[in-house]
Amino acid sequence: MTIFTADTTALKNRAFWIAYAASPYLITPWIYGYAADQIVAPGGIGYRWSFGIFAIVMPIVSAPLWSLWYCIQEKAEKTDLTEKQSSGRNLLQSIIHYGIGFDVIGLLIIATGFSFFLLAFSLYSYQPGEWHSPLIICFVVIGFCLIVCFTLWDKYLAPVKFMPWELIQNRPVFFAFSMVVSLYFAWYICDNYFYSLLQVMFDQTVTHATYISNIYTIGSCFWCLVFGAVLRKHGRLKWWAICFGVPLTILGVVLMIKFRQPDSNIGYIVMCLIFVAFGGGTLVICEQMTVMAISAQRNIPAILAIEGVVASIGSALGSTDAVAMWTGVFPVKLKEFLPSSAQGELTAIYGSLSTQLSYAKGTATRDAIDHAYKETQNLMLITATCLYLITLASWLILEGSQREEDEAAGSWCSFLSEMCPHSAQFIASVMSVLYIALYRIYSPRSWKYTQCTVPEGEADGLICNFPSTIAQG
Repeated sequence: MTIFTADTTALKNRAFWIAYAASPYLITPWIYGYAADQIVAPGGIGYRWSFGIFAIVMPIVSAPLWSLWYCIQEKAEKTDLTEKQSSGRNLLQSIIHYGIGFDVIGLLIIATGFSFFLLAFSLYSYQPGEWHSPLIICFVVIGFCLIVCFTLWDKYLAPVKFMPWELIQNRPVFFAFSMVVSLYFAWYICDNYFYSLLQVMFDQTVTHATYISNIYTIGSCFWCLVFGAVLRKHGRLKWWAICFGVPLTILGVVLMIKFRQPDSNIGYIVMCLIFVAFGGGTLVICEQMTVMAISAQRNIPAILAIEGVVASIGSALGSTDAVAMWTGVFPVKLKEFLPSSAQGELTAIYGSLSTQLSYAKGTATRDAIDHAYKETQNLMLITATCLYLITLASWLILEGSQREEDEAAGSWCSFLSEMCPHSAQFIASVMSVLYIALYRIYSPRSWKYTQCTVPEGEADGLICNFPSTIAQG
């Protein structure tokens, strides 16, 4: 959608339309809590029906946008703007051709490398020797070597380059990407296990915990719309990021160190999340607009694709680091704080959210669990704060870029003319709301007698956790 937006909008209007393309997130988080309750609550529809509903709804809400693109393609073919030519290749030749074009060898190398490298951080706490375990050492060494091999392969040997090295070696692009990595790295450290923290430490229901954990999504999408309109008039990407985005984000995270305490009011947590949402929304728009402003139009698809890859790498690093800290710190703190009467339940408490919630608020065991959460979360937040300093440094080093002007920039007529293609996204959102309204009236709880039965001993579902990590995927 971002590439489509970049191809159909003037640069001055682009920030607003990128934000508009993400506007359905203003609606969908309000559905999460109710939908989660309908699925996981006793007597709910279960995961089978939830996947079935998703398979039905997804094509319906995607139909307006798909229809628009299909009509545009048909129109282009009728006016001879596109000409289909026979390649003359057979099936095997086509497989080889596209395998080279998509650099399948390079993708396999980098995917395997990151898998080995990141798995080490997730699994080390389960090994007897932890970081000294031969398995973990092998994972780290093999993963690192494969990442280096991918770099050498792609730069010197690959027939078709996966990475546009001439763009990456550009100083503004390089520091823009370093800012993206640190931004997503830090946020995913903060956000992991936040949903369970809301339920355990702050005693929130499934619905309320889901709403609170999606404040960042709602707030950042709302603020991006406002900021996109402001940016259209005033510009100054770099200074918006340095003077507003990064400081507000750091302020929100630092305050969370203070307020993620068992005796804190949940309202302070909401306040911190709003700060982070407004700051993060500013930074996401600024980084995307920066890489587009410093790139030629023909390079925008490639630069945005790499930006997406870099953001995904940052997210994976953040999630992996959060898991490593959680598995390494939380059980140790539990063992330290649990009363002697509950030491025998240490494994069950560590491994199950429902077991943690089974202890009443105010009991010694629940207080120990809350204290372990606090200590572990504080380490995560301190780490994230340090990473946000890299984000700030990247913006300070990043060279300013004068926003390009084209013949349509600044014209409200051009702004309105760009509205039609993006309205399909809005129509899809409205259809989602209508569906949920019907879903609410004809509650699927009445379907519970038609669910498939699962033989005893087989898994009946998945582990339920709704951090924004899953929602972003």
